[in-house]
Amino acid sequence: MVQVREPVKKTSIATKQKIIEKGFELICKEGYHHINCVDIAKYAGVSTGSIYQYFSNKKDILTAGMNEYLTKIMFPMINTRKKITNKEELIDEIIKFSIKNHKKYKIHHEELVALIHQDPELAKLYQENEWQITKEVVKYLEENNIKLKNPLEKTHIILNMIDNLSHELVYHHHKELEEQALIEEIKEIINNII
Repeated sequence: MVQVREPVKKTSIATKQKIIEKGFELICKEGYHHINCVDIAKYAGVSTGSIYQYFSNKKDILTAGMNEYLTKIMFPMINTRKKITNKEELIDEIIKFSIKNHKKYKIHHEELVALIHQDPELAKLYQENEWQITKEVVKYLEENNIKLKNPLEKTHIILNMIDNLSHELVYHHHKELEEQALIEEIKEIINNII
């Protein structure tokens, strides 16, 4: 087993971060099973040796990228802790962020979904992050004076509905469904839950 190290210098930290970002991007673009660490090094503009200083293998790069994707990209609104004045605005903001990020990171999302169905370890990581996001949204709601009965359960349902809405609008595109009507229906259902 290769001994990896944690970078200390700013340049080393930047190199590791570049490997994570570019490696995750390449994995999602080309497919996990179609690339190797040499490909990632070339794509990131670093030496193969740099890859192995910080990661044992490409799965470690994928895991690091997946963690960043799930915590920083899926719900950036929660990370910024933007104050919301009413629940309708909150619902609208969460829906807009979800749709925007599904569009922006479509390729990433597609590859991750495929990988979590193939790899139990990645599926567990995804579920842990999803659960953490659910708890963060509950906390965010409470910070905005929105108190729910059964908050984890309701938030989990709401986030799954928003995720399904985003999938419909970004991936499925059923011609019989009108986009704005679908968004308004979801908003009304969520408003009734909250």
